[in-house]
This record gives sequence, C-alpha cells and structure tokens, in this order.
Amino acid sequence: MQKIDFKNTYDAITCLDGNLPEKDFFSLFTGIPIFAADGAALQLMQMSVDFDKVIGDLDTLKSKNMIDKIPDSKLIYQPDQDFNDFEKTLKYAISIGKKNILICGFHGGEFEHSLNNWSVFMKYYQKTNLCLYEANRYAFAKDKSFCINTKHGEMIGLIPQPSAILTTYGLKWNLSNEKLQLGFREGARNIALSEMIQIEIHQGAILIFLDARLPGAPEFNL
Repeated sequence: MQKIDFKNTYDAITCLDGNLPEKDFFSLFTGIPIFAADGAALQLMQMSVDFDKVIGDLDTLKSKNMIDKIPDSKLIYQPDQDFNDFEKTLKYAISIGKKNILICGFHGGEFEHSLNNWSVFMKYYQKTNLCLYEANRYAFAKDKSFCINTKHGEMIGLIPQPSAILTTYGLKWNLSNEKLQLGFREGARNIALSEMIQIEIHQGAILIFLDARLPGAPEFNL
C-alpha cells in the first residue's frame, strides 16, 4: 500500500483565472516557475507576482489591451480551441519535464469552466503528480489504496470519480467495501479520528480533500 507524505517539492505552479491565493502564498515557492493560463496573468500582475510563461489563446489579455505589457519571451500563443487554457498549460508543463504541479485558481470564474477544469484534471492525474490548492485545502486524485498522516479532527473529503468501492480506517464514518458514486452517494465531509487514515480502493478512483501541507507536495511512497 502506498504511504503518502508531503516531503516532496513542487517543480511548477499552474495558475488558472479563478480564485488565486494572496501574494504571500507565492513567497513560499521561491525559484519555482509559475505558468499562467491566459487571464490568470492579469491577476498575478495586479499582485506584483512574477510569472514565467503565459499560455493559451491569450484572448483575455488581448481584450484588456494588456498583451503588449508582457515580454514576448513569456508568451506562448496556442489558439487551438480543442483544448482549454488549463489543458494547454498542463501540456506545456509536462512537455518540459515538470512532474509535481500545484494548481491554483481552479474555480471561481465561469461555472462551466470549473466543471471543465475538473474533467481536465482527471484526464491528466495519471500522467503526472497534480495537486489542487484553494483556501488552505489540498485535493488530489487516487486510484490505488493508500494511507496518509492526518490530524485528529481534520476534515477529509472523498469524492468518487465517478464511482469507487472503498474500505476506510481511521475515519468517523468508515466504509466497508461500500460504493460511492456521483449522483448517488458521496463522502464530502468525513473526519479523521487518528493520526493516520487508510483508504483501500477496491475499484474506481477518488478525489481526496484534506488540509494543505504547504509548501510540501504529496509524495507517493510504496
């Protein structure tokens, strides 16, 4: 069974044009490249947070007449409408060898963008280590059994993708070979009762939500 700890480090931060954290958050990641998906660059500029690349169709920057304020060396124009700007940014990060990617601004923009981002996230989680951050919470996807250190009373969310059969240990409401399924039964707000919880995934995949371990990145140890 995999043991997940947070001794790893991120090698890239991807910012989407949703609810981004405050400027102080980025100071935790000195030297780690920041890739902005189109309009996220505007938010970063407003906070005086430097970024390495802006990736996407750049329509937001053009509409705000801001594209000329960004050096050409930082612009990666990708007009292909078969992929949204989040997916374009992920594809770029993976293409240059980034393996541990922290994603900010996942939602908070247009509603359909949030749902589409969710789909893109699940498309890529098996290709590289992806972790979502918002409001001092982490989320990442798993399709293999794992154990993880927790704090007593920590809120733990288990959301099936789109279904999963689980057995859990160390939670207030444990599951015993039980099925979670979107539109039927979820596990959004469980509570850790021990310093380590165990999630056996018999079938399917889940998103797990827990308190952020900044600046640590999840590391999956066998």
